[in-house]
Amino acid sequence: MKANAVRTGLHRGWIEFRQTLTTAQDLWGYLFPTVILLVVMSFQRGSTVGGFSLGAMTLPGVLGMNIGFSGLITVAQQLTVEREDGTLLRAKATPDGMLGYLIGKITLVGGMSLLSLAVILVPGLLMFDGLSTGVGAWLTLAWVLVLGLVATMPIGAIIGSLFANPRSMGLIMLPMMGLIAISGIFYPITGYPEWLQWIAQAFPMYWLGLGMRSALLPDGLAAAEIGESWRHLETVGVLGLWAVIGFVVAPMVLRRMARRESGSSVAARREKAMQRVR
Repeated sequence: MKANAVRTGLHRGWIEFRQTLTTAQDLWGYLFPTVILLVVMSFQRGSTVGGFSLGAMTLPGVLGMNIGFSGLITVAQQLTVEREDGTLLRAKATPDGMLGYLIGKITLVGGMSLLSLAVILVPGLLMFDGLSTGVGAWLTLAWVLVLGLVATMPIGAIIGSLFANPRSMGLIMLPMMGLIAISGIFYPITGYPEWLQWIAQAFPMYWLGLGMRSALLPDGLAAAEIGESWRHLETVGVLGLWAVIGFVVAPMVLRRMARRESGSSVAARREKAMQRVR
């Protein structure tokens, strides 16, 4: 039964991902942020750090930010929307339905993450000179991507389980923006006070950006980082720790949330949503 649930989840996730490629709203969600970020990075081309374009230095950080957003915010949004419309309740009612549901979400978000990364990386490689494109760079980019999603997706599921409806998700965006601001995405973190550097290093976003910079930037630019090193072992350690925490806590939180789901609770949320529309 579990094997069937896994196959069903993979199939469902692939179908949902393909649907995002045929929906104008989803395509706009892929392209609009990309255009904004590429425009911002193009304005940074004239500024340099150690003789290297600041725009090129920003590109890997933006890729790391996108991975973090996909794992944290996209998963949380998917969970809250489908909790409100009764999808979770239907999954709960079928054998191994929650397993299939989670596999489907992993497949969907993984596909969305790859596409989001590609639509920024490909134009970025054409815009900026000096970025690494060898086999080692692609291998590093791949393991950072996979480990980043593994570290952030369970946390995103935990966040999503805390909110009863999608409109409440706005509460998480302000702290998320603050976290991005201190995570070295647009400016080297060594320019911040030491206490702020420690806060940034406690969360996955900083390490995702650092891992992407280690993949795409020349080794000499590691001098701009803390410890003048790409700190691969520390990146694996911190992201791995977040992954362990997520995989321990997320199943408990999701099981508790699933137990509380019922037809009456879904109907009550729908009624509240209809009243807001009216």
